[in-house]
Amino acid sequence: MKQTTLGFGLGLALAVALPGIPALAKTIDIAIGHQSMCTDTYTAGIVVKEKKLLEKFLPKDGDYADAEYNITWADYSSGGPITNQMLANKLNIGVMGDYPLIVNGAKFQETDSLRTLYIAGTGYNLKGSGNAVVVPANSDIYSFDQLKGKSVSTPVGSAAWGMLLKAMQDNGITEEVSLKNQSPAVGAANIAAGKIDAHSDFCPWSEIMEFRGTGRKIYDGSEAGVPYLHGVVVRQDFAEEYPEVVTAFLKAVIEAGKWIEENPSEAVDLMEKWTGVEKEVLYIYFSNGGHLTLDPTIKDGWIEALKFDHTVLVKEKAIPPLDFEEWITEDYIKAAYADLGMDYEADKAKVVDPETANAGLPVEIWHSRDGILKYESLPEFLKAVAEFQGTGAKLNATYVYDKETGLKLFGKTAYFVQGEDGSYETFLRKPDAEIYAVEVKGQVIDLSAAVAPFVPSE
Repeated sequence: MKQTTLGFGLGLALAVALPGIPALAKTIDIAIGHQSMCTDTYTAGIVVKEKKLLEKFLPKDGDYADAEYNITWADYSSGGPITNQMLANKLNIGVMGDYPLIVNGAKFQETDSLRTLYIAGTGYNLKGSGNAVVVPANSDIYSFDQLKGKSVSTPVGSAAWGMLLKAMQDNGITEEVSLKNQSPAVGAANIAAGKIDAHSDFCPWSEIMEFRGTGRKIYDGSEAGVPYLHGVVVRQDFAEEYPEVVTAFLKAVIEAGKWIEENPSEAVDLMEKWTGVEKEVLYIYFSNGGHLTLDPTIKDGWIEALKFDHTVLVKEKAIPPLDFEEWITEDYIKAAYADLGMDYEADKAKVVDPETANAGLPVEIWHSRDGILKYESLPEFLKAVAEFQGTGAKLNATYVYDKETGLKLFGKTAYFVQGEDGSYETFLRKPDAEIYAVEVKGQVIDLSAAVAPFVPSE
């Protein structure tokens, strides 16, 4: 892993004052590429931007006493264009998912002199959830192997593209799938119109399609068996010239994560206003038990996962070599932690597994008037849904957990299994639900069928 020198490089180069003429302050341009439609980048993107957290932490003394800052934010639909703009020296900092991060580092190392550094994470899901493959809601496709001979779209170069390549390799259908390059918005529109058999996309597009009732998830990134990561890359020349600025940016990332964790309901409400993504969708990611663990540390396991992801792309001849030791450095995020009086090694050692972390968490109803209501068991939850429906109350969303992975799901898209003994469990995937139903001599049903026995009799 690369070790960098964080001593100030005298990159400000303030103009020397002539006799009687004051020196002109140096303007430092900070150009950041982010993705307002990718939840796992929010702590280094839209939250830092809208709450002006970078401005809060930028150095204003010492060598920076006379510096002025020109901060610009550029919003992109996926990570690939951010890398292109960084190569063109139009962006200094980029925020993107795992496969785009790898492509970023490799493309820079392919040049004679340009380099980026991978300096921090933004969030992860240990199970790999976040990416997913979605089919139209009325499709007869329920498992990934049924995509053989079908047409699948994805934003090529994105994290979801990388996941799709691995899933096709795992299922031995790489040559039997017609792959199309479509942006998230176009892919989602084609799913709604039934113009494509399936669409592979990153967070939170699959949940957007589920929430809007246009799509149904058939493959979750958790099935790929590789953690789903997002992080921050910076041009090395910028980082070496303004190391304190880079450290300030990471302090802002840390504070953004704290704000979301302490105020999830307020955060999703504001983030809906900033991004247009429904707060009920964002809640699946940012609530307690949600998909996303906000963590900027660079864990050893993440480096191994990124190295594995690189091998997936190598098989497709889709990427140059990447020297991970040269590319990755923890120096800047460690400096940010130290300045904030936080214990980096303690956070680095923590890993959240949804299967254990979410065990026993209450299921939830988002009541349009009363907010988030929590229930300790599925029967209590189903009874409450039935009662609310009986009164005509508007329910924004319901949330349950997948028995297999612990992942949070929309109640309306989950597969419920009612056992012979009257017990209930919920599942992300229909095949998992069917296997369990055989074990408990039960049946696979949807939310409405699960609610039906709890409807009060006349």
